[in-house]
Amino acid sequence: MKRNVYLDYTATTFVSDEVLTEMLPVFSTNFANPSSTHHFGREALAYVDKARDRVANAVNAESTEIYFTSGGTESNNWALMGLALANKSKGNHIVTSQVEHHSILDTCKKLETMGYKVTYLPVDEKGLVNIAELIHVINEKTILVSIMTANNEIGTIQNISAISKIAHERNVLFHTDAVQAIGAVPLDVKNIGIDAMSMSSHKIYGPKGCGALYVKKGVKIENLISGGNQENGKRGGTLNVPAIVGFGKAIEIACRDCTINNKKIKTLKEYFINRVKNEIEDVTINGHAFQTLPGLVNISFNFVEGEALMLLLDLEGIAVSTGSACSAGNKDSSHVLHAIGLPKAIVQGGIRFSIGKATTKDEIDYVVDVLKTKVKKLREISPLNKKSKLGGSCTCIQTK
Repeated sequence: MKRNVYLDYTATTFVSDEVLTEMLPVFSTNFANPSSTHHFGREALAYVDKARDRVANAVNAESTEIYFTSGGTESNNWALMGLALANKSKGNHIVTSQVEHHSILDTCKKLETMGYKVTYLPVDEKGLVNIAELIHVINEKTILVSIMTANNEIGTIQNISAISKIAHERNVLFHTDAVQAIGAVPLDVKNIGIDAMSMSSHKIYGPKGCGALYVKKGVKIENLISGGNQENGKRGGTLNVPAIVGFGKAIEIACRDCTINNKKIKTLKEYFINRVKNEIEDVTINGHAFQTLPGLVNISFNFVEGEALMLLLDLEGIAVSTGSACSAGNKDSSHVLHAIGLPKAIVQGGIRFSIGKATTKDEIDYVVDVLKTKVKKLREISPLNKKSKLGGSCTCIQTK
């Protein structure tokens, strides 16, 4: 019987009951503009201040170092553009990686049109940046290194402490896109040595349309959005108080429940992988086996077009993706899977499954059972599969 199973938590999460309960009064009762000086405005500002404290406490920052934004994309744009412009007198070289989110890569492309030089570091077959290569490419013109904490397509967690140390030893700023890592990976901006860090609410059971940028005290950054004195004069625009309140509560819960949620989610992930590997032939598990997010699984089903498999799963009520949700509609195959060196046929068969705190073992069993039948059906008509009904003469792709 058809069921509805959501396995796309990396794209977004639902708003938890605890978060929604905290948000509701700010929609109707305490609805004032926090920039207003009357007592209604001061009450709204108190909600914002509380949320800012919660975000700061979650990453061991000072409250004055947290700036609310519309989400991870804006935070990433602001971090790269703002830090580059504020430090252009020191140099014009930026270092990032080939597997970053498009909000980083596209901003880097824009900076290149403005005269900046960008080095896109390659990664190994597991998705890790080569530390020796990073050391090699930093030069006297380098002003910023931006490497994501955890990849949004394959889940690989980078060695950001080592990367930060290398950058700082050479008097270079370090920014990290931690959108996928918050709530799943403990992050201490002081101990790790982070100068700027991007965060988002809707990945941790908070509302969409809200995020934050941590900027270390003393680090100069140019404004991205002008037009007001909000956020200590660094980001103009009326604050989205309900979303900010929800983000603050969500990140507090994420840190509070991190250990227990990760344990449950990791157990389900391992169960899922084992069933898939044991019951479906010719699969490739992409990314790092151990240094990875607890709930993200990227699997290539060889001789299968990932888009076709995703659509068949959707017809059975199963929500998954073929890559980053921000790239939906982009016909290009995954830049991340290409970067880790996978052949095109395996890249095209890639599906991202992401498990959340509401996922059950029964749902995993349903997904695997459906996968078995749909993969078999697609392989029977695949011209890439020499066992298919259409024949074919290609050599079988070797899996890892």
